[in-house]
Amino acid sequence: MENNKNVPAILGGEPVFDTPIPITKPTMPPISGLKKRYQQVLKSGMITNAENVREFEKNVAEYLGVKNAVATNSCTSGLMLLMKIMGLKGEVILPSFTFHATAHAVVWNGLKPVFVDCEPVTYNIDPEAIKKAITPDTSAIIGVHIFGNPAKVEELQIIAEENDLRLMFDAAHGFGAKRNGKAIGGFGDAESFSLSPTKLLTAGEGGIVATNNDELAASIRVGRNYGDAGNYDCEFSGFNARMSEFNALLGIESLKHLDKNVKKRNRAVRLYKKLLSNLPGIGFQKIDRNDQSSFKDFSILVDQDKFGMSRDKLSDALLKENIVVKKYFYPPVHKQKAFANYQVQNDLKHTISVADNALSLPLFSHISIDDVKKVCSALERIYLNREKIGK
Repeated sequence: MENNKNVPAILGGEPVFDTPIPITKPTMPPISGLKKRYQQVLKSGMITNAENVREFEKNVAEYLGVKNAVATNSCTSGLMLLMKIMGLKGEVILPSFTFHATAHAVVWNGLKPVFVDCEPVTYNIDPEAIKKAITPDTSAIIGVHIFGNPAKVEELQIIAEENDLRLMFDAAHGFGAKRNGKAIGGFGDAESFSLSPTKLLTAGEGGIVATNNDELAASIRVGRNYGDAGNYDCEFSGFNARMSEFNALLGIESLKHLDKNVKKRNRAVRLYKKLLSNLPGIGFQKIDRNDQSSFKDFSILVDQDKFGMSRDKLSDALLKENIVVKKYFYPPVHKQKAFANYQVQNDLKHTISVADNALSLPLFSHISIDDVKKVCSALERIYLNREKIGK
């Protein structure tokens, strides 16, 4: 069999990459900024929720332009505490095209998730679908900034105010994103960020709840410590959602490099789009021209009829090239076993279409230009051999 650079690995050619290129990889700050401070923490014995956590919270609040940033041990914990403290009852409207942790936080609070459709081009929750899903039992809306693409926060705010609903955002992907020039973080009642290893701002593990509501922030601080304000007399039933000093230090140093890393990701995405735009059947998530996506992920949308093969077959072919890709988010939350019995608003046709055809390509803040070009060359040669590969 012919074995050269024009033959895809799935047909017996040599893979484009000798070793797998990951779909994501944390871009770590230099150890020089961490080593001495880690040693100081170890010597002090104060290893959780102490002065470095407070410094990190202050720095994040200043960066986001919000009054309060409260550190937690995860984005999910932040969402769980927000719903608990808000005293929500009944139904919560949220997208199905999201990471399942968004829905976990709802169910863990004894609330009923109501899944609504996404917009077919932005992948974000559809404001019109929200309007149709509101009932007398609705108490809140959760928006999500999918892949770091800012949701239509103004429209969601109007809907929430007109219907006397609480509005929060799962901003797991959103650190570094901007809506009309304003940093994601200050919208709705609160926004909960993730600081896990796949995110632009990483603390190893952790989360941040950002809010301009002082009372809400104070309650989150109590709730993350079991509901204990410090006098061992719990005000309400919280849990341990504290951040360690080590995580906070990593977050402090990571924040210093955030703007640079956002620019690098946007530069890589522009190159991806330039090189892939000539391939029939490859589409991209729409970002409003006045917005900035953090591009926590870069996802293409595969039109099987125009590209000549399905998203799943393309995924298989790219994996053979040692290119790690992900069907993100597939299946959508309302199709997962844990949530199969909960309410779905209409048929969620756009959610299903995006979930069935989206494919995330490798993207991390330090990905090289050469690697982006190699991924695109692999896609091109797969397309050129589509008839041999099959659908």
